[in-house]
Amino acid sequence: MASPLSRRDLLQLGGVMAIGWGVAKLAQRAAPVGRDVSTSRTARRLLGDRDSPRQDAKGADLTVVVFADYQCPACKLAAPALDAAVRRDGRVRVIYKDWPIFGPVSEQAARVAVAAARQGIYPALHRRLMAERRDLDDRVLQANVEAAGGDWAVLIGDLATHRRAINLAIAGNGADALGLGLEGTPAYLIGTTLIVGARDEAEFTADFAAARGVR
Repeated sequence: MASPLSRRDLLQLGGVMAIGWGVAKLAQRAAPVGRDVSTSRTARRLLGDRDSPRQDAKGADLTVVVFADYQCPACKLAAPALDAAVRRDGRVRVIYKDWPIFGPVSEQAARVAVAAARQGIYPALHRRLMAERRDLDDRVLQANVEAAGGDWAVLIGDLATHRRAINLAIAGNGADALGLGLEGTPAYLIGTTLIVGARDEAEFTADFAAARGVR
């Protein structure tokens, strides 16, 4: 039977583990982030998309395409970080691609969000739904639409009148996601770099710089 570790042994082991953790984190930060998709026709088309909901910026020199689901925990975690990084930068255009992969509730929320773009409130509603922690039933969706400055009755009418176009837009987002090889949300096309998974504000800021060729 092995003899128990002394306090000195435990301290040394803890030090080795801490060093190993630090090295792993440094290696993770040094490793290339994202995938270059500059040769992808899908990526090039998405960066020039004029039809999807968007948040523009005066003098924008970088486009970010966001694939997200309003019930995705990682999407909700990363959304305020992206907003903060975009706001601080001031020259980033954001194109939104609702990709509801978490079932019927997500699909309805996506339809409502896409319909809301007709009232010009998509970015505001997107932020509210990403911050929403309640179940996304119609009552909660209505409350968020109205808080974003929209008219729920008009939106319900648009959902009926433009149902086919809205459904086609969302289906197209799914096809684009698959065309990029995505398996889930969130995902960010930052310039011609595709990044999958949640990011914090500092990481998004670094991603913007890298996409512009700044080191």
